[in-house]
Amino acid sequence: MKRNRVRIIGGKWRSRQISFSDRAELRPTPDRIRETLFNWLSPSVENAHCLDLFAGSGVLGFEALSRGAALSVSLEKDPSSIQHLVENAATLKTDQMEIIQADAFAWLKTNPRPFNLVFVDPPYRLKSLALCFSLLEAYGWLDIESLIYFESDAEIQAIDLPASWIVLKAKKTSRLYYYLAQKIR
Repeated sequence: MKRNRVRIIGGKWRSRQISFSDRAELRPTPDRIRETLFNWLSPSVENAHCLDLFAGSGVLGFEALSRGAALSVSLEKDPSSIQHLVENAATLKTDQMEIIQADAFAWLKTNPRPFNLVFVDPPYRLKSLALCFSLLEAYGWLDIESLIYFESDAEIQAIDLPASWIVLKAKKTSRLYYYLAQKIR
């Protein structure tokens, strides 16, 4: 199996590389977009409790921890990706990453605990952002002022979001749209 690598771009693990499995649908958030995202998040990452749905490579959770988050819960269904997440957490000597192997949609219907920061980046073929948004909202995973980062291969309109969310930032590249939203009520 081919071992792919991506580097952490900031914080205490800056320039460290983590490996991820060779799956066609796995597409770690590129460096440039992560740089923009964590510039957006800079005042909010310190001591944050993060939820990384569809973690894949786990780079968003590791990047948040590297920049001072207190906890990152990384949720992933694929066993090979889980193995890489566990290995990377061990290599970085962190116990601040909770790694859970589960289907995100089923898991979001279980014992919620609020998170300050949520990363939602499902495989595009699932077309499941709206379902993720409604489960996060309906089951109590978000506090007032929680921040939600999400990516899509299609533009998202404000009407596609829960009524209690506002889009704070939005950008696009040639292949994807990315957003930072906040729960306001």
